[in-house]
Amino acid sequence: MRQGSRIHGWLVCDKPAGVTSRQLVGRARRLTGAARLGHGGTLDPLATGILPVALGEATKTIAWCQDALKTYRVTARWGVSTSTDDDEGDVTGTSDVRPSADGIGAILASFTGDVSQTPPAFSAVKVAGKRAYALARKDIIPDLQPRLVKIERITLLAVEDRDHASFEVVCGKGTYMRALIRDMAARLGTLGHVHALRRTRVGPFSLSMAISVDSWLEHGRNALACGAIHPVETVLVDIPALVVTESQARQLRHGQAVRIGQTCKGTVRLQDDHGLVAIAKSDGDLVRPVRVFNHDGT
Repeated sequence: MRQGSRIHGWLVCDKPAGVTSRQLVGRARRLTGAARLGHGGTLDPLATGILPVALGEATKTIAWCQDALKTYRVTARWGVSTSTDDDEGDVTGTSDVRPSADGIGAILASFTGDVSQTPPAFSAVKVAGKRAYALARKDIIPDLQPRLVKIERITLLAVEDRDHASFEVVCGKGTYMRALIRDMAARLGTLGHVHALRRTRVGPFSLSMAISVDSWLEHGRNALACGAIHPVETVLVDIPALVVTESQARQLRHGQAVRIGQTCKGTVRLQDDHGLVAIAKSDGDLVRPVRVFNHDGT
């Protein structure tokens, strides 16, 4: 069965360790036969958890998924730094200092809000047109500039032993857990890196909505009939929805502005009886389409 571009929606994957985000999207392509795919935010190969894969028309909403808040469970290992800031890298330093639970708790507030963070050397950030990790693999230290990221909340979940502590982190786009643990360790007077990382939520997508690779292998394409594909508009739940007529929907899909008889301002999503029609900018009762969606995949 080759459905091609007629498959539209979000396949919420539970990524296993050792697989890149790109490889998982490739597997989703083979599973679904969808012509267009993308994902809602890269996970490191070491990491597990939520990787939302956009199929068909859902690729037009990837930006909203990438901008959504994300939740991670991250385990730090204290006393050791690595070249990649996680377990996969070479050891670059050691320290005998181990932080206490009280010491850890005392610094958490300074790592919430708008936080200046320098990405890890092994990251996908571009430096002079090249990926930082490509330079780092050649033993060239990339010139990475600090940038502001948004960290909504950090909760200390457990201190497993003197070498390990686990946290839950809720953060915005572009936040690196490897950089966070590296910087927290430095504030605590020691070294540190990410020992384990699991993403438990991306915007509206949670682990309870995810399908594992094992399920793919067991059920094949029948897995898609088990509620694994979520509607395109799932990532747009925070955008007010308005109903348009079929005639207005045709106009919007041709890029035309329409008057909807309702007064509103800002970004709205427009739907008809068949589903999502457009994301639009509204000024009064006039709406102008920004992204249009086609049920036939054109």
